[in-house]
Amino acid sequence: MPYILSLDEGTTSARAALYDQQGRCLGMESVPVACRYPQPGWVEQDALEIWAAQLEAARRVMARTRVPATDVVAAGLTNQRETTLVWERDTGKPVAPVIVWQCRRTADFCAELARGPCAAEITRKTGLVIDAYFSASKIRWILDHVAGAREKARDGELLFGTVDTWLVWNLTQGAAHVTDLSNASRTMLMNLAGGEWDADLLSWFEVPRTMLPRIVPSSSQAGTISPEWLGAEIPIAGIAGDQQAALAGQACFRAGLSKNTYGTGCFALLHTGAHVPVSAHRLLATRASSPNRTAQYAIEGSVFVAGAAIQWLRDKVGLIRQASDSQGMAESVPDTGGVYFVPAFVGLGAPHWDAEARGVLTGITGSTSKEHVVRAALESIAYQTRELVEAMEADAGEAMSELRADGGASVNDFLMQFQADILGRPIVRPADVETTALGAAYLAGLATGFWKSVAEVESFWRVERRFEPRMSTETREALFQGWKSAVARCRYPR
Repeated sequence: MPYILSLDEGTTSARAALYDQQGRCLGMESVPVACRYPQPGWVEQDALEIWAAQLEAARRVMARTRVPATDVVAAGLTNQRETTLVWERDTGKPVAPVIVWQCRRTADFCAELARGPCAAEITRKTGLVIDAYFSASKIRWILDHVAGAREKARDGELLFGTVDTWLVWNLTQGAAHVTDLSNASRTMLMNLAGGEWDADLLSWFEVPRTMLPRIVPSSSQAGTISPEWLGAEIPIAGIAGDQQAALAGQACFRAGLSKNTYGTGCFALLHTGAHVPVSAHRLLATRASSPNRTAQYAIEGSVFVAGAAIQWLRDKVGLIRQASDSQGMAESVPDTGGVYFVPAFVGLGAPHWDAEARGVLTGITGSTSKEHVVRAALESIAYQTRELVEAMEADAGEAMSELRADGGASVNDFLMQFQADILGRPIVRPADVETTALGAAYLAGLATGFWKSVAEVESFWRVERRFEPRMSTETREALFQGWKSAVARCRYPR
């Protein structure tokens, strides 16, 4: 039987999955990837570790399922976005640690740029709010802080890529230096409407054009995996940033459909079709991953710390042994006892865009228990999502009828029910919550004829559970006002 291989390199793990012609997952394997925090607000990874983890995950899933590489029709790839890598063209050696999307080291530069004369034009061209989140300022930082890097880049000796580019370059043994439209739209160097690298943006961020990969459609053949890695040549026929891949995995191919991914961060996207969105509420305009060569767009809200807050409770303060413990602990108390947890570990994302904000835990009394704190951490994910949805609804001029949920934290029933309650909208969880990997598979399968049409792919989407709001309006709004007060405390005074 023929299969599609999906490679899903996220912030904390690299995963690989195989899908059959009914869109069913035959197997998935995961290999962890470490994050390092050398200074407050800095987040780094090792480029070679990312590559090794992704290759190992792919080999594991092939071995576990006993699918020979000759039965794999194509591979799709999806990745953590904005994360920035620079390496030597000739040797493939990284010149610096990977700067992860969460890293705030360029916040001061971005704040100064946002006050400058080109700020409005940058946002107009890219659809993005000027922030350290995106790749452009990270590239500039590497060129300015690694000895000799700027000169080497100018001479064509260095290459830049987001994680997709790095993986494709290694999978093809340097034959393909590419990225797709969805990832390129997150660099702050691509003209959103035109779909090409923009000369003005390159000049303002001082990034040489010779470093940049070729931009390709999300659903198209971008290269071929070398047979030495998995045992046979496999076309790479789909590439998309993780959130655009999740939008496709949720079968949101048409304007008006929306999803929220509950992962390390939280990312809500509303498909706008061929319409280039302009947000009045500090959300982002981005390229959606199109199943054909027609330009498609989405409006996006980004929360920097969601599931990462639960990981922090587990790894840094030891309140839980594993992430799945959080549901039982949250349900063991009737509420948080007035505790609010704002996990602004690396500032606040949309709609605040406050790089200086830092996390706070408020409302603590002598009766506060670890169960209250764990519940407050889960509730913080839902509160932040409500902020995104309210901004989206204001931009769209109409209320969402429902929100499709996916990602690792979406399996937490307490979180999903509280999300429905605090949002006042139904939350719909699909049968397969690993929609990021699934979306990458869909894009590769559509490019190669493995699936014949978007309609066929849409027919695979199934609801596993629908969470209806049960909370009274009075309680919902009182809780949300408490959240707003907690957010104000993490922002002021400086």
